[in-house]
Amino acid sequence: MSDTSLVFYTNPMSRGRIVRWMLEETGVAYDTRVIDYGPAMKSADYLAINPMGKVPALRHGDMIVTECAAICAYLADAFPEAGLAPPPARRGAYYRWLFFGAGPMEAALTNKALGVEVPADQQRMAGYGTYENVIDTLAYAVSQSDYIAGEKFSAADVYVGAHVGWGIQFGTMPERPEFIAYWDRLKDRPACRRAKELDDQLTPQQDHT
Repeated sequence: MSDTSLVFYTNPMSRGRIVRWMLEETGVAYDTRVIDYGPAMKSADYLAINPMGKVPALRHGDMIVTECAAICAYLADAFPEAGLAPPPARRGAYYRWLFFGAGPMEAALTNKALGVEVPADQQRMAGYGTYENVIDTLAYAVSQSDYIAGEKFSAADVYVGAHVGWGIQFGTMPERPEFIAYWDRLKDRPACRRAKELDDQLTPQQDHT
């Protein structure tokens, strides 16, 4: 890859905040391109980056990656010196909880926020089953060790942790002791604080009408 520049496409009022945190954890330089909601996000130029017309997206040289969990995993592998992924032979829990977060957890929390409740006789059709089951499973996961994949912080904590923090803040997740303790271990990380400050600085510049 001759061009190794990183370009981060985002909006501060989006899941791009997760990727911003991950980028700050890597410590590598990157350029930020803020994409406004509306025509800009559905423009031909941006659809060439992400045909879904959504943010975030990442361009690394001639490589394009979308979807928050995928970007987090990609960055951990692209910059191994940051130590954000376990060695390949020890990635069972890392993959398990990263993809649990991107699948059952996010679906359950999104439906909770939207007021959607899966009827009891159709719960087998939903990948997450029930919201309560997801919450209990996640509480178990974050209570077994300091971080979700073991004793060392990883990209899985960026993805899952961001959702836990938002869930507590916006009421889509109960304030169970396990979640509060887990988020307390993450929220004051320097990279997390820097990422929040950067996105908060951009937020007033956006027109969300």
